[in-house]
Amino acid sequence: MTARPPSLLLVSNLQLAAVLTAVSCSRMYVRRTLDYWKLPDHIDAAELVMSELVTNAVKATGLTDAEPKWEDIKAHHIIGVQLRVIDTRLYVEVWDNSAVAPTKQDVTDDAESGRGLLLVELSSRRWGTFRPPAGGKIVWAELELSKSPYPDTTSPVLPKRMPGTGRLPEGAPVALVEAALLERVLVGLRDRL
Repeated sequence: MTARPPSLLLVSNLQLAAVLTAVSCSRMYVRRTLDYWKLPDHIDAAELVMSELVTNAVKATGLTDAEPKWEDIKAHHIIGVQLRVIDTRLYVEVWDNSAVAPTKQDVTDDAESGRGLLLVELSSRRWGTFRPPAGGKIVWAELELSKSPYPDTTSPVLPKRMPGTGRLPEGAPVALVEAALLERVLVGLRDRL
């Protein structure tokens, strides 16, 4: 007996320079994508999860200067963000090129930081780390949609990407991000079947 293929699959991803402004860019990406996919009820939770995961990725592999210079951004200062919907599950995923897995910290009531993964855990059904064969790691969180967003199985046309004014470095690191995120999609589909 084979499992039923998903009746709904939506995927969108984006590469960002691993700088502090990537956090706000990733929140805007979540808001625009989920609004376009007609999932407005899930924007707040997905934005929170994405911003915490992107913050960790920037800390792990990026430039944490408040005002980095563009010439300081090298090819390895790239992170990938991805949103996926498979039937009634929304996946928020962030790739970075570090192999070090994030760890949930024990924090005191007066601590000013360290609650990111706790917030991810509380906001999602489950979360984890995936090590794609392409390298690096993807930290992901699964959020449950209350129901299928498209009961008539008519899904929206995926948005077209608009080129920005800033350009990420080209070459092997960008291909690595794309390969890693694609691997996560394929593994997610395989696990579903």
